[in-house]
Amino acid sequence: MLPPGYTARRATVDDATDIFDIIAAHHTSFIGKPDATLEEVLDELVEPDWDINEDGWLVHDPAGLAVGWGWVCRKGDSANVDIDVYPHPDHTAIGAWLWESARERARAIARELGHAEVTIDAGVFPNDTTVRALAEADGFAAAATFVRMRIDHNGLTPHPAAPDGVELRHATDERVRRHAIAIRNEAFADHFGSIPRTYEGWVAEREASSANDWALVHVAYVEDEPAALLLRTNNFVADENCGYVLTLGTIPKFRNRGLASYLLRYAFAEDAAAGRVGTILHVDTNPQRPALGFYQRNGMRPIRTIDIYRRTLLSGGEPASRGPGAGAAVAAGRHDLPQASGLDV
Repeated sequence: MLPPGYTARRATVDDATDIFDIIAAHHTSFIGKPDATLEEVLDELVEPDWDINEDGWLVHDPAGLAVGWGWVCRKGDSANVDIDVYPHPDHTAIGAWLWESARERARAIARELGHAEVTIDAGVFPNDTTVRALAEADGFAAAATFVRMRIDHNGLTPHPAAPDGVELRHATDERVRRHAIAIRNEAFADHFGSIPRTYEGWVAEREASSANDWALVHVAYVEDEPAALLLRTNNFVADENCGYVLTLGTIPKFRNRGLASYLLRYAFAEDAAAGRVGTILHVDTNPQRPALGFYQRNGMRPIRTIDIYRRTLLSGGEPASRGPGAGAAVAAGRHDLPQASGLDV
């Protein structure tokens, strides 16, 4: 139960500023600054897969001040659900209630979708001792670690020459958008944090984000055949003045041809030309994949890590297992599970 005098209710879009203030205070307590923007909070409140009437809780203290926020988000019809909780650093006692509410709502979502089990993921910064303790006490375990990478742009960066036979097209064209999601689904079929998306669901997800711009989504074609995807967003423009690479991937047929290097260098050049001071992305540290080393070889450096805590539960009974499970999801913002596949080794 909540501590005496505390209350909880559903949030509305009008609560975005209060929610951002809670998140900012939470982040500042352990990294010294907010790791989110008000625009991203507003985006989350209109996320297509998120139900504003069921999937979030805004907690107020006895004086009526907003001091806690928690949310749950389904990923299409999958059995994977993301959760996140933000107790204000001066009100950490409400954290357990937020966590349990989020966990139980995740199980209910899985039941509603007809799944016997649910895999729940929560992103946790290494020094977020409050949420880490809540996760570990509830049997969650770190299943993956992602690194935020950055490269700084000191002036203009030259655009790379396209490999022989390669043409770059942009997703302002619907045909290119359809090729983009097809590449994404194939390139990331076996990656942690990825589920296949329909074209319609993917477009709705992207267009719900204020950081989306179809002119920043690019497909490389080899002899007129779609081969590789670069998906950029404006998620880090407002607070960091940096471009962001959300997705970079090549389908298996066209790997090891230099396409990933070309697209990454293209992103650097475009960001520098737009006046961005850097480019940011996230990458899985899985040693079986070459992505971390690929980005380091291309001049990027690690600036932050995020652990994904996971637990798989029966949707209506006792735990099916503890710790890492199968079938993760990808959301639509700067804290998405990163996507980099088929990179050039």
